[in-house]
Amino acid sequence: MRYYGDDHPGIGGKLRTVPEDFVVEELPKPFTGSGPFLICRVTRRSWEHQHAIQEIAKRLGISRKRIGWAGTKDRNAVATHYISLYKVEADQVRALSFKDMAVEPVGQHQFGLSLGDLEGNRFGIRIRGCERENLASLQEIAETVKEGIPNYFGLQRFGAQKPVTHRVGAAILRGEYQEAVTIYIGDPFPNEDEEVKAARAAFRDTGDAAAALYALPVRLGFERAMLDFLSKHKGDYRGALKALAPKLLTMFVSGWQSYLFNAAISDRFDRGIPLDEPEAGDTLIYLNGRTDRATEKNLPTARQHIRRGRAMIAACMPGATPLPNPGPMEEHMIRLSSEAGITHEAFRNAAQYLESAFDGANRPIVLRTEIVAEIEDDAALLNFTLPPGHYATSVCRECMKGDPISLV
Repeated sequence: MRYYGDDHPGIGGKLRTVPEDFVVEELPKPFTGSGPFLICRVTRRSWEHQHAIQEIAKRLGISRKRIGWAGTKDRNAVATHYISLYKVEADQVRALSFKDMAVEPVGQHQFGLSLGDLEGNRFGIRIRGCERENLASLQEIAETVKEGIPNYFGLQRFGAQKPVTHRVGAAILRGEYQEAVTIYIGDPFPNEDEEVKAARAAFRDTGDAAAALYALPVRLGFERAMLDFLSKHKGDYRGALKALAPKLLTMFVSGWQSYLFNAAISDRFDRGIPLDEPEAGDTLIYLNGRTDRATEKNLPTARQHIRRGRAMIAACMPGATPLPNPGPMEEHMIRLSSEAGITHEAFRNAAQYLESAFDGANRPIVLRTEIVAEIEDDAALLNFTLPPGHYATSVCRECMKGDPISLV
């Protein structure tokens, strides 16, 4: 993520000083009103998404596979979202009690929720400790966001505290399961306790799963799940990864796809091609969902559709199915993946291993939204709505233009 939408000075500041500074509310699609899936509204404070799902499943005494959701939410936030529970009674849910999390039955649905099954997300965000002299630029930056900024996948897509998701995914795609486990467990990070850093480093150096399991704190549940498996099945790194939830594993591989997409947007800036200026080979997505390909012949028409808001430029992330006619952005992603030793066959192999499809997907390269912005002393208040799969942290990044750690 090397570029911004404009060159106005950023307001700086710190995001998420307290969880209440980052409020997100999922906007669900209508539910059918009947069916085998119980829909519940979940409101949580400072709960990591996968840990919340794991705890709900544990308290209900059901498999995680019976829980579905439409989108993941940030940990350091107050988040409201929806989950589907297969063949669970409302009274079972009402009997649950959690610290800093409420789970409320709201209806029945014919289908289980899956990623993308939502209208969007509404955000209320407070950025504290801003640079007062730059707050005057906030309204101009808001205008830039309204016109369009790079639709980067946000930092949390790669792991907010330890951004290694894409690296683990790349190792899985290459079939390097030991390396994938070692990266996830063994890489220390600056903001961690010294004891945790030492335990991670020791595992990387020695591979002693039992010692690392003893040394790492209970809160690092995913690392400990793999270590527990390895302590009982020495050397089975492929199996150790399977100790994690299937949806978490798929996020590693899709993290690599997200990394490629971000890199392709930055490469477009490197080549001096604006986000709203089509070039031959670009994919166009229209408001009705139809897609088309920009060619030298239809470029004038494509420009007109984009100017009038009828279409957006998109890029297709590589996956198991080779792209028949990749454009410049797709070619850049394919080249980067190839340099990392990852081919289309690698995605197919990962799909078999993880029992999940990794097909390529089109994603707009521009993010647009209207921000209602207010200034209170040295704080900025931002209210806006985004479509599914778009990142509020990308909006905040544009406003702040600061150290990425300030977004965590």
